[in-house]
Amino acid sequence: MFVITLTYIRPLDELDALMPKHVAWLKKHYKSGLFIASGRQVPRNGGVILARSGDRQALEAILQLDPFVKGGCARADVLEFAPSMTARGAEVLKNM
Repeated sequence: MFVITLTYIRPLDELDALMPKHVAWLKKHYKSGLFIASGRQVPRNGGVILARSGDRQALEAILQLDPFVKGGCARADVLEFAPSMTARGAEVLKNM
């Protein structure tokens, strides 16, 4: 599994202008099965995406196409981990 952190590097109004394209990009990768969950950081200085395990290079190439990243408004960092323990109800995460 991958944890992607997006760090905003431009003012929020610039990100908000790209939000419809960013959401469309997210939906595309949810539909493909790559993304598991996503959302804003609190406070709103970035975002987090959970993605399935697989080809890290391919994931990093996909992240470069995120309108936030492509538009120079955010930086994406990738952390890979293998869940070995989960809370009841979240067992499916161990197989991602």
